Amino acid sequence: MTAPRVVSLAPSATATLSALGAAECLVGVTHHCDPPSNAGSAHGTDPVAVGGWLTPSIDRVAALDPDVVFTSDDLQTDLADDCRERGLAVDHRDPATLEDVLEDFRETGAAVGRPDAGAELAADARERLEAIGDATGDATADRPVVYCEEWSDPPMAAGNWVPDAVRAAGGRYPFLEAGERSREVDPGTVAAADPDHVVVHVCGRGDRVDPATVADREWIDAPVHVIDDSLLNQPSPALIDGIERLAGLFGVQGYS
Repeated sequence: MTAPRVVSLAPSATATLSALGAAECLVGVTHHCDPPSNAGSAHGTDPVAVGGWLTPSIDRVAALDPDVVFTSDDLQTDLADDCRERGLAVDHRDPATLEDVLEDFRETGAAVGRPDAGAELAADARERLEAIGDATGDATADRPVVYCEEWSDPPMAAGNWVPDAVRAAGGRYPFLEAGERSREVDPGTVAAADPDHVVVHVCGRGDRVDPATVADREWIDAPVHVIDDSLLNQPSPALIDGIERLAGLFGVQGYS
């Protein structure tokens, strides 16, 4: 079967395609994507950069004659619609929970003609999560309270799948329910929850945040951990790496 021509406008889609062994199909990506060295090899060319995550050139995308264009997140909904209006086939993903993310692994594989790879990637992720669950046990009373900050000006508590990620890693997250959008948090609410850990993963900053800028707040009285934002903000296999990283921070045996 001929490899499909794929344009990825979302870093999470690019990372998932790479994990599926389908990066070779990529003919276009954004400046924010990080494709592996073999990207585009099925078509004998390196993938073309078509612009930024929210500002790609639809003309460039269309010129690449893709079989499918991947988009992700509510912020790319209009972009997905613009591509459809140009007659392009679009696979848009907007997961809200950890379960949604895992299911998207399977569906992304199917969308590029690799259903077995998608199913295997989802199954592997579930096995890794189950291993963490076995290490943490069923008791919840002694689990650490965790505050995750996705944005710092103003401070925003992370939502979407992050509450699931914290719980999967052995922590408690009293700030938002899984599936709720990230939102500004009241400092008093954080102080009242008395978190045992503060995890900072500011969107677009990688791990380039000085933990002192958070630790010095009057309402923070807990260790501050800065981690690469892709480990929690990106609904790709990197999220499973992030959950394992959290488990290590929380002292789960076998993950330190």
